[in-house]
Amino acid sequence: MVDTVMEWPFCTLTPSQVAPGLVPFTRSGGRSLGGVEPVTRTDLGYWAIDYAGIVIQNRYRDQWQTWQAIRQKLGGRSGLIAVRVPSSLSAPYASGSFEPVGDQPHSDDTYHDDDTPYEQNAISVVSDGTTPVGATTIRLRIINAAANLVGTRFSYNHALYEIGPVITIDGDVWTVPISPTVRDTIPSGSDLEFDRPTCLCHLAEDRGMDVSQDAITKGTRPNVSFVEATDYWNRLALGLL
Repeated sequence: MVDTVMEWPFCTLTPSQVAPGLVPFTRSGGRSLGGVEPVTRTDLGYWAIDYAGIVIQNRYRDQWQTWQAIRQKLGGRSGLIAVRVPSSLSAPYASGSFEPVGDQPHSDDTYHDDDTPYEQNAISVVSDGTTPVGATTIRLRIINAAANLVGTRFSYNHALYEIGPVITIDGDVWTVPISPTVRDTIPSGSDLEFDRPTCLCHLAEDRGMDVSQDAITKGTRPNVSFVEATDYWNRLALGLL
C-alpha cells in the first residue's frame, strides 16, 4: 500500500516554507534541589512537518482542482499522503553543490512506452546489509555522493530519516545513527532517496486543508500541517497490513 500512496504535488502546490521537525519523546525526572530538571530521551520520536504559504493563484484552475481533490481523498486525519521534505541544502551532492535529477534512457538505451526517459537521481547511496524494524543505526555504502553523510536526510518507502554523527567509516561504508527508529525493514542493497526524500503522513487536523478564496489579492497562501503516520508503521510491523 505504501508504494502506491498519494504524494503531495510539490510542483503544482509549492509551499513558500517547509519546516520538518523531529519530535522526540522525553521523560522528566522532576527538578533537583539545584533547580535543574533532568530529562531522559525515551524514544527517537516522529516527524511533524509544516507547509507554510502554499501558493495558489486564482488564474490557475489546476491548482484549485488539485487542492480540492487531495482534500477529498484524505478525508481529514484518516488519509495517508507522502509529503516531500526538501533537503538540498544538506544533501551530499558529489559536486558539493545542488545537482538536479537527470533524465536518462534505460541501461539498454530504451525509454518508457510513452517515449519519456527514466529519472536518474544525482545522489546514489545504498544500504549495506539488512536494517531491521526498530534499528537506530544503519550501514550506508556510497556509490555517487559526497564523502560526508553526517547531518543529511533520506527516505525509504516514504519513511524519513535523519543522520547523526558518524560512528565508523570503513572505505565507502558508513555506519551512522538515524532518527527516528527504522519503520520498515530496509533490505541490503536498497537504493535510498537522498535527492527528494518523503515522509508518510496524516493531516494534523481534520480541517487542515480549509482554504479561502480572495477576490482582491487574486490568490491565497494557505498553511498545512502534517504528522508522521506512525500508526501505519505500527500496523505494518504487527502484520496487520
